[in-house]
Amino acid sequence: MEITVRGKNLELTPALRQYAEKRMSKIERFFDDVPVSASAVISAERGRYIVEVTVSVNGILLRGEEATGDAFASVDLVLEKLEKQIEKFKTRITRRLRVARRAAERAEAPAPAVEPSEEETERPRVVRVKRFAFKPMSVEEAILQMDLLGHDFFVFTNAETDRVNVVYRRRDGNYGLIEPEY
Repeated sequence: MEITVRGKNLELTPALRQYAEKRMSKIERFFDDVPVSASAVISAERGRYIVEVTVSVNGILLRGEEATGDAFASVDLVLEKLEKQIEKFKTRITRRLRVARRAAERAEAPAPAVEPSEEETERPRVVRVKRFAFKPMSVEEAILQMDLLGHDFFVFTNAETDRVNVVYRRRDGNYGLIEPEY
C-alpha cells in the first residue's frame, strides 16, 4: 500500500506522521490483492486540525474529512468515517473493481497541455486541470461515486448509451442527469 502524509500550514511531527501512516495502512485489509494508495493532508486553521484523506482503489476514490482541536483525534475520526463508507459500499466497490480493471487496460494516454496566449492571461484562466479515464458505469454507480467523493456533480460515461453524462445533486436533495444531444 502506498501512503502519503503531508502537512499544510503546520510542521508535521514524526509521531503524527507515523500515527497517520499506521492508521491508514489498516484500510488495506478491506481489499484483497488490489493496489491501494492513500494520501492525507493534515492542516491547521484557527486552532483546529483538519485531516483530509483520499484513498484510491483501482480508479475508485474514497474521501473523508474531519476537523477537531486534536490532530490525532482528527486522524481517528476521518479513518473511522472511511471504514464505514467502505463497509457500506463493499459489494458495489468490488463489482466496480472488476470493471475498472478491464477499463484500465483500455485507457488512453493523456492529451498534451496547451499554453495560454497573452490575450488569454488577462481574463480568468484555467488554473487546474484534472485528467482521468472515463469508465463506463450506470447512473446509479455514478451517483455512488459522486457521494463517495463528496462532490455535487460527477462526469462519467453512461454504460447504456456510451456517451458522456453528468449527474448532479439538486437543491431539493434529489439527483439530476445531464445527457447531451449530438
